[in-house]
Amino acid sequence: MKKGKIVVSKNGPYLVSGSLPLGKEISEVGKEGEPEQWVKSKQYPDQENYALCRCGRSANKPFCDGTHARVGFDGTETASRKLYAEQAQKIEGPGIYLEDAESLCAAGRFCHPEGGTWNLALESADPGKRELAIQQACNCPSGRLVAHDKKTGKPIEPNCAPSISLVEDPQAKSSGPIWVKGGVEIEPEDGKVYETRNRVTLCRCGRSNNKPFCDGSHIRFRFNDGDESLNK
Repeated sequence: MKKGKIVVSKNGPYLVSGSLPLGKEISEVGKEGEPEQWVKSKQYPDQENYALCRCGRSANKPFCDGTHARVGFDGTETASRKLYAEQAQKIEGPGIYLEDAESLCAAGRFCHPEGGTWNLALESADPGKRELAIQQACNCPSGRLVAHDKKTGKPIEPNCAPSISLVEDPQAKSSGPIWVKGGVEIEPEDGKVYETRNRVTLCRCGRSNNKPFCDGSHIRFRFNDGDESLNK
C-alpha cells in the first residue's frame, strides 16, 4: 500500500504527497466529562499533493496561503530524534504493559476516564480494565501511549490506513493537531527522516515547543481554525 509522505519545509508548510486522504475528527466527551471516542467529520476532496499550514495563521486553513513568509514564522524543529522506545517509560501490569513517552503528549485526554490508563494497566488482571486500558491507549492520537500484549510483547495498535485527520476539541474550545496515521513517512528539513510510526501528531497552531510535533499548546492559545463544532 502506498503510504504517502510529509515533508516539513523550512519555516513553511507541511508538503504532503502521495494522495493521502485528509479529513477531520472530533473528540467526543463521554459520561465522565472527558474525551472517550473519535467522531469523523468533514472529508476534503482527494488531492495528489497539497500543503498544510503549520504557522497557524493562514486565511485558508488547513491549507497554506503563504502567510508564514509574511509573519516571519520560525518553524525550527526541536523534537528529539530518539526512537519511541528510547523515550518511553514502561508501566508493568498483569494483563498488559504500557509504554509512555510523555514528551509526545498532544493533550488529547483520552487517558483520563476511569482512573486513567496507567491505573487501568496496573489493574489489567481484570479483563474489563485491560480492554479499557487498550482502548484508551489506542485512542491516544500522538501515540504517546502504547499498550503491549503481556505474553508476546507485541504492541496493540489500531488498524490505521495511511491518512491525515485534523483534530477538533470542542471541550477545550480549540482546534487540535494534525493527526498522521498509518505509518506515513515524515521528513524534516534536514532530510533525516523521523521514526515512522502508526500514529503521530504534528503541530498546526505554530506554538509547539516540540516542533514539528504537537505539545498541546493549541489549547493554551485557543487555536481555532473556524470549525463550527467549537461554537456549540
